[in-house]
Amino acid sequence: MIKQLDMGKFEEYISQFPVYEYRILDTKGIQVRERVRTICSQECERFGTTWACPPAVGSLEQCRDRISRYPQAVFFSSVAEVSDLMNMEEMLSTRHQHEKITEEIASFLREQGFSVFTLSTESCDICQECTFPQGKPCRHPEKMHPCLESHGVVAAEIVEEQQMEYNLGGNTILWFSMVLFRQE
Repeated sequence: MIKQLDMGKFEEYISQFPVYEYRILDTKGIQVRERVRTICSQECERFGTTWACPPAVGSLEQCRDRISRYPQAVFFSSVAEVSDLMNMEEMLSTRHQHEKITEEIASFLREQGFSVFTLSTESCDICQECTFPQGKPCRHPEKMHPCLESHGVVAAEIVEEQQMEYNLGGNTILWFSMVLFRQE
């Protein structure tokens, strides 16, 4: 018998966090797009510098396979407010609260007997200096969450498909994470 997520328990648990919206997804519907990887390689300063980003996370095909090993996912957002959206440092500082929520949700699913894989907002900043460029293994693979984009996932596509909010206007930011899960 396949273990199902107890939605009543999950609803009760997730309600304690400032989660703006969430959906339980069938991972068969998650598209992995090369164009996101192109943006990573051409525009992101973290490309090639961390275990949470390409090329360290593997090929797009490996990422697609990794996602497909988990039949379901919790895709959710949380809201942060800043004084100025153009202040990148202030904006990025709000990400840490979202990451805490992401880890709490992943922990809950593990406690319910599921194996999880988390894709989040991070390009990982756990360590001051990542071991990836030196060819050494990640110091904290159990804490490191690759970002959604590293796996070719386009959050905006899921948001549109699921009829979720992507932009609340004003000085608000919506952060998105996905915790994939399967029966252990």
